[in-house]
Amino acid sequence: MARVISVFLPMWPIDRRQRQAGVTSPSAEGPLIIAGRAGNRRVITAACPAALDLGLRVGMTVSRAQALVPDLRIEAGDAGTDAAALERLALWLLQRVAPIVSADPPDGIVIDSSGADHLHGGEAAMLEALAGKLALSGITARLALADSWGAAHALARHWADGVTVVPPGGCDAALAPLPLEALRLPAATAAGLRDLGFETIRDLMDQPRAPLTRRFGEALCRRLDQARGLASEPIAPLRPEGLIEIRRAFAEPIAAPETIARYIGKLVVQLCTELTATGLGARRLDLLCARIDNRTEVLRVGLAVPQRDPARLTRLLCDRIVSLDPGLGIEIMTLTATIAEPLMPRQAATSLLEEAVPDLSGLIDTLSNRLGARSVFRFATVASDVPERAIIRIPPLADTATSGMDAWPDHWPRPSRLLPRPEPIETMALLPDHPPRWILWRGVRRHVQCADGPERIFGEWWKRDAEAQAVRDYFRIEDEAGARYWIFRQGDGEDRATGSHRWFLHGVFG
Repeated sequence: MARVISVFLPMWPIDRRQRQAGVTSPSAEGPLIIAGRAGNRRVITAACPAALDLGLRVGMTVSRAQALVPDLRIEAGDAGTDAAALERLALWLLQRVAPIVSADPPDGIVIDSSGADHLHGGEAAMLEALAGKLALSGITARLALADSWGAAHALARHWADGVTVVPPGGCDAALAPLPLEALRLPAATAAGLRDLGFETIRDLMDQPRAPLTRRFGEALCRRLDQARGLASEPIAPLRPEGLIEIRRAFAEPIAAPETIARYIGKLVVQLCTELTATGLGARRLDLLCARIDNRTEVLRVGLAVPQRDPARLTRLLCDRIVSLDPGLGIEIMTLTATIAEPLMPRQAATSLLEEAVPDLSGLIDTLSNRLGARSVFRFATVASDVPERAIIRIPPLADTATSGMDAWPDHWPRPSRLLPRPEPIETMALLPDHPPRWILWRGVRRHVQCADGPERIFGEWWKRDAEAQAVRDYFRIEDEAGARYWIFRQGDGEDRATGSHRWFLHGVFG
């Protein structure tokens, strides 16, 4: 089943100009609107949140807006530049999210995420990461994931939540309460339907098709079927200039796994030949399989380092064949190196010159494509006294990785397992410097046999004003079974301004 993401950018012209100007807040220099032409009138085509709060709206004449807000900043609309920037954003998402991405002018992007969610840890994690990337780039966005382009488009623009995920098969229920405009109908068609008493998409679902088609044309029923997933609506993927791509069309559709695997091998050999000629190696491969029913099945594999070894690339792609649904047959296969980086030949290490370093990239590629790229990582230490901030996740083969905890303070031992977040515990202890006599963690009481501490850690006052007086006192404790834990008290045990004096368990020693 196809899964489609619609990215709605309600403030796209405003966000684009603010990013170009380096302004972090749209209202930093006063309310801003974008002006365009509607016939002989000069009207607002986009407005920043500050302008909207003042009562301005899209479609209002500029003269009226100036009368309401005298200090209004006005910039001329440039539809061509906005569309080109939207396409560049779509290409940026093509490299990071899924193989099939296309601009949805004037204010959206559509992504076919079928077969790519496993690389991001699932659909919910994929949308959360996508929303985070756009927010960090200063782009206002609303996202929806559904079984069809029409449903995702409607939910992204007419649903209140910023991120909406519709479970497979749930399009009808999600679309039912939405207004008629969510079907991408002309304004005249929506007005005519309202004159007949139709208000929501639910009102149209069970209506006879012939009278509607005779009255409003075939576009109404086609849009309704596309939104419900009853009619196909293919997405034409963007392809940047210079992209290395190999395409194979078949005289007769293919469907058997062994046949698909054989042609994957042939495509990979041709692709590697092209990569070698350009001195590049693939970091990401996309296989698009166009079926005879106008649907496209996709496979995406990522690589830890640039590669152009046909055997390795073929194996990674063939491992994912089980997730392909060829339907009645595949008529076109396209293999694309979506991300390619320079790869120069290197002298192999010999025992006479240097000791060979084990190549773990093959193992990492296999694990990442089976478990998801976010499931395979390394830890690196960063400069911070606060334990949960002193470790970051980095790519498995990143050069900046450090082994173990060498960069951590060496005068106090650190636990081998640090909890994702400190968990509250119940204790009994003498203040201010004594360890607990017992702790109650996850419903189990543990009596403390021996303890070491306290180790005092101060807050990072230069990052947050709230941590100017924050204090943690850490203890290492051991219970009657020999298990050792890392616990801390929030506060110095005397002054309430330094913390709540509650106790937490933060780690477990191996």
